[in-house]
Parts: sequence; C-alpha cells; structure tokens
Amino acid sequence: MSHIERALSDLVLSADEQAILDNITTLQSMMQNKLIAWSHINSGSYNKNGLKTMRAQLCAAFADLPGAVTEPSLSSGKLVESDGNVRDIDYEPAMLLTVRPSADIQIVLTGHYDTVFPENSHFQSTTLLEDDILGGPGTADMKGGILVMLEALKAFETCKIAHKVGYSVLLSPDEEIGSPGSASFLVELGRNAHIGLTYEPSLADGSLAGARKGSGNFAIIIKGRAAHAGREHHLGRNAINAMARLATQMDKLNGQREGATFNMSKIDGGGAVNIVPELAIGRFNVRMLEEDDQLWIGDRLAELVVAANKEDGITAELTGGFTRPPKPMAPANALVFDWVKQAGKALGLDIKWKPSGGVCEGNNLWASGCPNVDTLGVRGGEIHSDREFVVLSSLTERAKLSALILMKIASGEFDAKQAKRLATNHTREEV
Repeated sequence: MSHIERALSDLVLSADEQAILDNITTLQSMMQNKLIAWSHINSGSYNKNGLKTMRAQLCAAFADLPGAVTEPSLSSGKLVESDGNVRDIDYEPAMLLTVRPSADIQIVLTGHYDTVFPENSHFQSTTLLEDDILGGPGTADMKGGILVMLEALKAFETCKIAHKVGYSVLLSPDEEIGSPGSASFLVELGRNAHIGLTYEPSLADGSLAGARKGSGNFAIIIKGRAAHAGREHHLGRNAINAMARLATQMDKLNGQREGATFNMSKIDGGGAVNIVPELAIGRFNVRMLEEDDQLWIGDRLAELVVAANKEDGITAELTGGFTRPPKPMAPANALVFDWVKQAGKALGLDIKWKPSGGVCEGNNLWASGCPNVDTLGVRGGEIHSDREFVVLSSLTERAKLSALILMKIASGEFDAKQAKRLATNHTREEV
C-alpha cells in the first residue's frame, strides 16, 4: 500500500485524543478576545515600538508551554532610502521557543508577528462584520494563525505521548518584507526538523496553498542630472523618464516565460516641478515557478540595467535579490498534505489545496530540506488590505486540526521520518 493510500484511510481517535479536541471547543470566546487584543497592536514590519509590544505579548503567552523562550537577534539587512542611499537596517528580534530538542521526532512551527500595515495606517482596529466574521489588521495574516498554533500546542502538551515529539517555534518580525533577517534561522531550523508547520491563513473556503511560486524583491536606483526646467532644460537628464522607459520594458517581460512575473510597485523621486529630476528609485517584485527561472530573470534584469546605463547622462544600479525559492508539490510535501486531509476528515472537514502565487516561510523551509504545510492558520481573506477578515469559528476549528496532526505524529500514525526521507531523496534527484 502506498503512503498516499495509507494517508487517505480513516483515522481512529482514541478517547484521550477526543477529550483533548473537545476541550479546545470550549476556548472559542477566549481565543476571540485575545485575537482582538493582539489585532489592536500595530506591528507593521518597520514599527519597532509596535513590534516590541507585540513580541512581549507573545513571549508571555508562549511561556505557558514547556521549554525555553528566547529572543534571538537577527541578521541586519539593507534598505534603499528615498534619497537613493543604501543603509544598513536592524530588525527586531524573533521569538524562539525550544521544547524537547533531544526528542526523536522534531517539528518546526513558524509564524510572523509583523503585518503589512504601517504605524500610520488608518486600519488599526477590529469590526464585527457578521456573526462569524471579524475584520481587522492581522486577524487572518497572521495573529489568528499564531493563536491557533499556541492553543494547538497547549492542547498537545496534555497528550500522554507528547514527550515523543520535540519542537521549535519561530515567530519572526520580518516575514512581510521577505524574511531578510530571519532567513538564516528558518534554514537552520528546517534542516534539523522532520516536518514544518506554518500558520499563514488558509483561504476563506478552507483550502490550503499547495505549490508556491518563488519570489525576489529588488530596487533599481537611477541617477541623472538636475537642471532648471525652463532656463536649462537641455542640460538636465531626467531620471524619472529613464525609470519610466525601464519600467515599460520590464512590463513587456511578463508573458515571455511561463509563470514569471514582474511587478514594478513603487517609484520614488523628483521634487519641485521646475527642476529636472536627478533621481528615481523603482521598487519591484518578481515571481517564478521553477528555480531555473531565476537565471532567466536575472539575465533580463541585467539587460535592462545595461540599456539604462547606455543612455546619455544616466546611471542605473540594481539592488536586492531573490528571497524565497519556489516550493513544489513534491512527494514529501504531498504526503504531509495527505495527513492534513486525513486529520480534517476525522474532524468533518473536507480540506483541499490549490497552487498559489504567494510566498511565505514555507518556501524557506522547503529550500532547507524540510517538508511542510504552510497554511494551517485561520480561514480568512482580503489579506494585505483594509478589508482583511477572519472567520471566527475557524480559531478552534484549526486549533483542533493542528492538535490532531501533532498527536498522530507522536503516535507514529503520521511518519515524520518518512516525509523527511522523501524530501532528502527529492533533493538528491534534483542534484
């Protein structure tokens, strides 16, 4: 019998497991109240004070679990300022919980406590939109997911065989900007774990993300020459016009390679209307289906920069890089998805998956050789907008799902070592 056939067979729940799951149902009101409180803390990726406040809340909450809570510092990164200067940037620390690191089976659970909403965002509080729908910043992406993870782990710790599994929880402050500081932690934890569980939101219908594209974040700095727009216009070299030409050529690359996309998202530069602008900064994102696409994308970007530098009086510089490689629905990831589907079936849930153009920490875990499912958080939608919402009943629903997965890994019914072997074999075949 294949691993998929085994995974799709019906799970039998012990009396102990059922009692643990039933207890999670009683947590609905508490979880809702805690989510509202967390959502009202603005923790945009660059809001250091808000991130500190949010992290303190999380350290206190996860201290209820066994093990050690630490706040590891992250690697510094680079930030292109609006004046074109590139400066070092320090990120807030992560939160790391380590439980039973010597256990035979190791799991890494990841999430992020930053949101896309800056400190001055107008979207700062929650609103009950319907009886079971709550709108608010981070309710779905992913403070709701962190809460699901927390309560699932607390429930798992009441299981008699919890000692068979060790785990690490990494909550990062920089996922929404590509995990530049926490990437090395994700690699290290993924290498040492058999399975990864990440708590990005599922879709509103409960579907999970399957195969994911890869991603890169870049900026192009173009410098020209300032001049009086009337008296000496001919002496100026318009950096914004040069950026506009480059952006137009970049847009034409869309559709030239399957799944590869280029999105120029922001252009900074210019000033008074009577000055020829000498500076333009174009910030953009690229996505790709396969790792080999990165070489093609890199070559095309280099060609655009070379062409810009050939223009009279114009200089162009490319900064940034690829932040997350693609995550395919490889056999190892498919096996873990089968476990989720089987656990969902035992709870009366029909869980499906869909490929996604989005990226997350699951991409990083897979690149380190760790099979994973990365949308085990709440059901929700309209993320990255002021219409973000969470389906409130999914708080306990998804906590029960994760608790059951953890218990079945501990019992050996879900073979974590088999999944890791499949991932290792996949990597060897690629090499």
